[in-house]
Amino acid sequence: MPRCMRLVLSLAMVLIASVPARAGAAGVAGAAGVAGAAGVAGAAGVAGNWTWPVVGPVIRSFEPPETSYGPGHRGIDVAAPIGTPVVAPAPGNVTFAGAVAGELFVTVRHGGGLVSTYSWLSAILVRKGDVVHEGVTLAFSGPGHGGVTPAHLHFGVKRDGSYIDPLSVLSPFSVVGLIRLAPILAPVGT
Repeated sequence: MPRCMRLVLSLAMVLIASVPARAGAAGVAGAAGVAGAAGVAGAAGVAGNWTWPVVGPVIRSFEPPETSYGPGHRGIDVAAPIGTPVVAPAPGNVTFAGAVAGELFVTVRHGGGLVSTYSWLSAILVRKGDVVHEGVTLAFSGPGHGGVTPAHLHFGVKRDGSYIDPLSVLSPFSVVGLIRLAPILAPVGT
């Protein structure tokens, strides 16, 4: 394989590994996105089909703890400028929206034992009890974990009470639209 082709393939693999699919573009909760407090029936989010809550590279991956209270990283950090809209990856019920120790968090129950969390936010647009649809803006991203740069969204997912790797429920990334192949030119002098 020619060296330039290996370079292009390597670049494509880096892009695939570091940039998520486009987050949903639906509106702000409180408008058409919040359905009321009735609840969402059924399981939302078959593995691998959730919308990314923000667009950006994953800057820290999931690190499962060895025990329930042991050290680890119970989610992924996705780089996003402060104030980036954070969208619901799947339909669900907001079970928490507020401050903990002075920091803003949102939790959404999606059905089928799946719960998502959004941490270190700059503003919250939903309230406990709201029913949200996929792509609705829940909040705006904040600085992320204290002392960590760049700014990012911490996104966690639990299945039946245990943290799982959020990448297992998110849609795979597509490089379509990012990579443009150049035409192969005939060698000069032939």
